[in-house]
Amino acid sequence: MSAENAIGVFDSGLGGLSAVREFLRVLPHEKIIYFGDTGRVPYGTRSCDTIKKYAVQDTNFLLRHNVKMIVAACGTVSSVAGDLLRDSLKVPYTGVVNPTAFTAARVTRNGRVGVIGTSATVSSHSYRLRLNKLNPQIRVFEEACPLFVPLVENGFIDRCDVIAMATVARYLWPLKDEGIDTLILGCTHFPLLKEVISDYMGPGVRLIDSGLETAVYAAKVLGEQKLLSTRDEQPDPAFYISDTPDSFSSVAKLFLGRNMEHAVTQIDIEAY
Repeated sequence: MSAENAIGVFDSGLGGLSAVREFLRVLPHEKIIYFGDTGRVPYGTRSCDTIKKYAVQDTNFLLRHNVKMIVAACGTVSSVAGDLLRDSLKVPYTGVVNPTAFTAARVTRNGRVGVIGTSATVSSHSYRLRLNKLNPQIRVFEEACPLFVPLVENGFIDRCDVIAMATVARYLWPLKDEGIDTLILGCTHFPLLKEVISDYMGPGVRLIDSGLETAVYAAKVLGEQKLLSTRDEQPDPAFYISDTPDSFSSVAKLFLGRNMEHAVTQIDIEAY
């Protein structure tokens, strides 16, 4: 395996681009190949068997590009299919759960940690199980926030937007009442609501961005395995999706935080 091979990143849709943004920042010399399963989004409401099937197809596609590492930038896949992928892949793999839980366990001061994510992520209790394994004294409070994804994808992310503020308050008041001091943003869409969430939760609550923590962890793994790229400059990332790319540029700009200057290719994911 060559250190110059790409890192493969996938998500159920375009939310994983918020993780790609962090990968481009943390690993500035790496080639990133991203697949967003926009034709079958969302994964969060699917059965466990369906999520596992989709995850295998997504990774099979990325492996065709000889990637040196697979990253499931999706809280749902990481929670439901993470063990399956970790056991079956012959390249390094990480989801978002383990790196994020590790950081949350390290930084909490009062041992009260909140987790927000899709219904599938919360139902799997993946973050709670991992946190309790790291530190049995930590109390974990979970809340599914199914309206956050459509909120983000429709652009309701401004900290002064009344719809965003009301939706955040509707979901997060139970966690606020529990007195948590650390909140895991367990879906890659959620960092785009970071300002709204932070304003509501207050300065005493630290938000943990799963995309950032996963990028930092991936850098650590690649370094340990001597797979970090030695390029002088970062090559252009490559983007693939499973549905029409018509609105990709505008949505991608939202998640990446910069103008989209790269082509996107539509593929038939069912072929994998």
